[in-house]
Amino acid sequence: MKLAFIIDPIANLNPGHDSTVAIMEAAQNLGHEVWITEVHQLSVIDGKAWAVLSQVQLTSVTLQEGKWVSVSQWYEVSPEKLRCLEDMDAVWMRKDPPVTIRYLYATYILELIDPTHTLVINSPQGLREANEKMYTLQFYSVMPETVVSLDKKVIRQFVEEKQQAVLKPLGGKAGEGILFLEPGDRNFNSIIEVSTYHGQEPVMVQRFLPEAKNGDKRI
Repeated sequence: MKLAFIIDPIANLNPGHDSTVAIMEAAQNLGHEVWITEVHQLSVIDGKAWAVLSQVQLTSVTLQEGKWVSVSQWYEVSPEKLRCLEDMDAVWMRKDPPVTIRYLYATYILELIDPTHTLVINSPQGLREANEKMYTLQFYSVMPETVVSLDKKVIRQFVEEKQQAVLKPLGGKAGEGILFLEPGDRNFNSIIEVSTYHGQEPVMVQRFLPEAKNGDKRI
């Protein structure tokens, strides 16, 4: 099969950590063609979704003393080609958040792919509707206590009740912008103002779990 992956610049990916690289490696090891492109390389031509694509050859990581290790030059990229995405068997949307206007428009382009020809993973509509942070609130019974707010008073009351909390931007990824909160922090007001863009954007605040130092497991 021919598989296209819409990714961040491949040079910025961590082959020993990023799940996108792991998926591409697994596909290659099963004999599939792996092609890559980026959001800014998507176009609409004659009512169809097209992309500037490059085929990539990956050198798989190896497990050494419990860590995934890669060689320094772990990928080779072929010359770019402008191709209709319906030439692919599947298109994987793996661009990292935040969900910007450019990301949003990319999902509209992907919706032009005929699903009887090509599978798009994940659904462009689903990508727009299922914010990584907000979607988890559907499983509140198995989450740490959480509030989502841009109101400084609501956030302060929550932190005073829990004593220790973590603040997470709703559009972040990979730990970006996560801050530790305590009621007595002299910078508390400034942290909230900066994180909410002075009360313009809500943030997620959760009770701090000391067990987090041991890492997390995602299912």
